[in-house]
Amino acid sequence: MKLSDIRKDYTLKSLDISDVSTDPFRQFSLWFDEAVDSEALEVNAMCLSTLGLDGYPSGRIVLLKGVDEGFVFFTNYSSAKGKEIEAMPKASLTFFWAELERQVRIVGDLEKISEAESDEYFFSRPVGSQIGAWTSPQSQRIENREVLAERNKQLEDRFSREPITRPPHWGGYRLKPKQFEFWQGRSSRLHDRIGYEKNGEGKWTIFRLAP
Repeated sequence: MKLSDIRKDYTLKSLDISDVSTDPFRQFSLWFDEAVDSEALEVNAMCLSTLGLDGYPSGRIVLLKGVDEGFVFFTNYSSAKGKEIEAMPKASLTFFWAELERQVRIVGDLEKISEAESDEYFFSRPVGSQIGAWTSPQSQRIENREVLAERNKQLEDRFSREPITRPPHWGGYRLKPKQFEFWQGRSSRLHDRIGYEKNGEGKWTIFRLAP
């Protein structure tokens, strides 16, 4: 099959300004709950897009781990994404739930969460994942997988003799949104797009975008 012949017509649902909450966080929660109910694969997976140190955009899939006044995820602060965020603490998040023919884009500013919040999540993880956070020099070039396996074995031995602590280079970020966009697939590529933007008064302006 030719790539140009691959297409799908979206017909499940529609979206209008009259359908959405005036609060984009509430609207996200409603859609997220529907995605959970649809048994979407990795429902909390999102594409985190940052600006690379070389000026090129950089994207990767990470997992959403909390929603409060922002969207929380965790990573190695010394990784490529950590260095990019330190240099330019702005990013976008993209969720795609194919089962519902929906996409959500969120743009905002990034900040580190508190050490207490990072500790709380770190110690809720399986022990293997805790040790994994110590094991991986994330984004650095390594000779082969055996390097990781040997380092992991050494750390398992170390932490069999002493309590595990959270690595100082590992923790969470919170993206505090400035813009949201809710996208609902429609027939003939005439999709519905509803946007939210924070105005100067800290309130949300809602508008429709052309597909």
